[in-house]
Amino acid sequence: MTRAFTFPGQGSQAVGMGRELAETFASAREVFGEVDEALGQNLSKLMWEGPQEDLTLTENAQPAIMAVSLAVIRTLEKEGNFALADKAAFVAGHSLGEYSALAAAGSFSIADTARLLKRRGQAMQRAVPVGEGAMAALLGLEFDQAAEVASEAAQGDVCAAANDNGGGQVVVS
Repeated sequence: MTRAFTFPGQGSQAVGMGRELAETFASAREVFGEVDEALGQNLSKLMWEGPQEDLTLTENAQPAIMAVSLAVIRTLEKEGNFALADKAAFVAGHSLGEYSALAAAGSFSIADTARLLKRRGQAMQRAVPVGEGAMAALLGLEFDQAAEVASEAAQGDVCAAANDNGGGQVVVS
């Protein structure tokens, strides 16, 4: 049987994420500590206590989601005698999750990935300031149909099909 590990993208963040894992496993606490140190920020406190508005900021959400993903992998490895390289033939991720997948596969260190995602998130935030723009997933439409809907909805502004998630799910922004 061929196995793959997949990692989530932005939008899966929530206050409290990873807290129970860190409370239960030293290996998870180590990952969160490593991310906090790499960023020079107590991101884990923000993840566990909020506020949600700050956690949702792209510059925080992206390294936070990666931190939880890698805490899970590290915990599986140390506590569950699980070697990702031996158990999975593939790693993949949705958008931001690609970075988590690369770190899980050993292409980047956790600290380097955290710093990279912080910068990526800051760049993305500068491109579309907080409070401007929005994204939504359209369900049941293929990409061409969603592009038509977005074009009609724009009404002189910008609205476009931005991401083809497949399976009749297209993100417009």
